[in-house]
Amino acid sequence: MTRILVPIDPAQPARTRSAIEQVLRMRRTDRVSIRLLRVQPMVSGHVAMLFDKRELLELQLSAGAEDLQYAQKLLDLAGVPYASTVLVGRSAETIATAARDYGCDRIVFGRDEPTLAGSIFGSLAQQVRQHLRGSGDPQVISS
Repeated sequence: MTRILVPIDPAQPARTRSAIEQVLRMRRTDRVSIRLLRVQPMVSGHVAMLFDKRELLELQLSAGAEDLQYAQKLLDLAGVPYASTVLVGRSAETIATAARDYGCDRIVFGRDEPTLAGSIFGSLAQQVRQHLRGSGDPQVISS
């Protein structure tokens, strides 16, 4: 069984749809296990001071759960089982670590929309590849 991690960015619904469509295509020819992942950004120290640690984490996890709803709906409509996870951290590092921790074979990103930040820092998929240098690490797929 192929374990697939699908990082979700709620600001790019077209990318999410593209990633889910790609996973559904993979599912036609292979048994897959799908895990959706939303990485919530860390907040600045000034913002964190306004909240109790536990309260802040609950807010971040709740917001992340809401961010996953679009991808979950797409998979629910297709009748495909999945697991969902919300983590807090730096996107590329957290995605790479999660993929290793969950024993994923592939990380599927949807179609990348060109951005100024992407042209300067590289796309998120490229950044994740930088963190995955080992031979046993998951394959990063970006359409």
